[in-house]
Amino acid sequence: MEVFDYIRLGILAVFQGPEVLSVFGISISITVLMIVAGFLLGIAVGATPGLAGPMAMAISLPILISAFGYHTDALLPVMGFLIGIMKGATVGGAVPAILFNTPGTPDAFITTLDGYPMAQKGQAKKALRVAHLSSASGDTFSDLVLFVCAPFLAIVVERFLDLPEKTGLIILSLSFIAAVIGGSVAKGLISTGLGLLAVYIGTGEDFYPRLSMDTQELSQGFPITTSVLGVLIIGAVFMGLEELWSQKHQSGKIEQAKDRGDQRLRWPEIKRLLPFIGRSAVIGTAIGALPGIGSTLAATLGHTLGKSTYDKKKAKDAPGFGEGVPEGVAATEAANSSVSGANLIPVLSLGIPGNAAAVFLILAAESLGGLNPGPSVFRFTTDSVNPELVAVFGLFTCMVIANLCNWTIGGVFMRTMGVMIRIPKQLLLPSVLLVTLTAIYVQETRIEALWFALGFGVLGYLMRKLGISPLPFVIAFILGGKLEETARQAFSATGNDPFFLFTSPIAAAFIVMSIAVIVWGARRGAK
Repeated sequence: MEVFDYIRLGILAVFQGPEVLSVFGISISITVLMIVAGFLLGIAVGATPGLAGPMAMAISLPILISAFGYHTDALLPVMGFLIGIMKGATVGGAVPAILFNTPGTPDAFITTLDGYPMAQKGQAKKALRVAHLSSASGDTFSDLVLFVCAPFLAIVVERFLDLPEKTGLIILSLSFIAAVIGGSVAKGLISTGLGLLAVYIGTGEDFYPRLSMDTQELSQGFPITTSVLGVLIIGAVFMGLEELWSQKHQSGKIEQAKDRGDQRLRWPEIKRLLPFIGRSAVIGTAIGALPGIGSTLAATLGHTLGKSTYDKKKAKDAPGFGEGVPEGVAATEAANSSVSGANLIPVLSLGIPGNAAAVFLILAAESLGGLNPGPSVFRFTTDSVNPELVAVFGLFTCMVIANLCNWTIGGVFMRTMGVMIRIPKQLLLPSVLLVTLTAIYVQETRIEALWFALGFGVLGYLMRKLGISPLPFVIAFILGGKLEETARQAFSATGNDPFFLFTSPIAAAFIVMSIAVIVWGARRGAK
């Protein structure tokens, strides 16, 4: 089969799935409907302070799996819904930042610097239009890079990297994530170490219980949903409840300024914004392709470089960045939105999640089957059909549809989401906790899973209190099994050579780079 045959099959898999309804005689498949539904939910979640896209993805995944069942036919509908949430939440995150000066995420804080002053000047709707244009443009650019680079990178890895090299690559990825995320190298290594410790409890490659303390419950290991949802979601809920307790006497709601002037975004203004959008889209895409760095750095760099360019050209009496200029909103939103597509490059080509959203896409693929992220998915076979490659092009089609939703209905829907800010957190957070625990029990159907989840929730809370990022823990938990499997296979393939990582120049280079990354991160922290 040729490349275009695989592309055609991937598109057909999305559009010719089970029909759920017909609009003006056009049949709508279940996958398309799930993408649109996930996108609208994502905007609503992004517009609600205290919630985030990964949180909604985490709660939705077990529910979706229970509804669709464990079979490969459910892969594209479930993945389409999760992709819709990821795309929508990225756009919706600008709403509370601009309207109420309430960033839901660290990168949204950068948006407040110019977005909220615009709202105070009566230009809230224009600020939202700028945010939508920039976010949709950056996201589209990032997806195009993903479609081109992910297959190329996977082919290179599959052709030149054997088992020792792949083992070294996983070690390098974990080292990089530990050094970049977590506030310091020490905290990042602690988080990564805890993740590896947790995943190796129970039955491993030797098929006997490890570190189980002779208990039946631990001998089976920790289910991936309990650890991931516990540390990421339940830990965040516990932290949010504590903040509510300490801030219960906080002052009331913020009054919104009345609209003033023309709220439309005209072509001369768009032309002025395009250089800022383009530059930030490139920055965000480059950063997104590196596992673990995330959108916060992209937003910061986009805003900083945008400010430098703006200051060189602005008139003396013109407002600057931080004083409510559309260029500031454009530079920030294009940068943080362009991370989302590029983050899937290491996911699809290497099987390495780079952020929390990517974690749940991998979980969906592992739970449902039909797609094992890594270099093998891009293996083009001419004599037979590679179903994983068809699924990948179906996934690309889902992302294109989500982008079309962003360009068409995203702007209108996001401007209606200001009401979400008014949901009290004292009602929202317990509801999130209840839904998360229910979703875990529905999937695992055993009471100890709830205790595991609550235990990991406490761990996630303590990590946040100590300034330790839980993301290295989650990524290490997911990659730990693959690391052990690859290392054991490499050990056997090299004749039980304990120095197998140093028999290959590429593998040795990966190990040296891992050490260098840790040293660089430690020196940076010391400065």
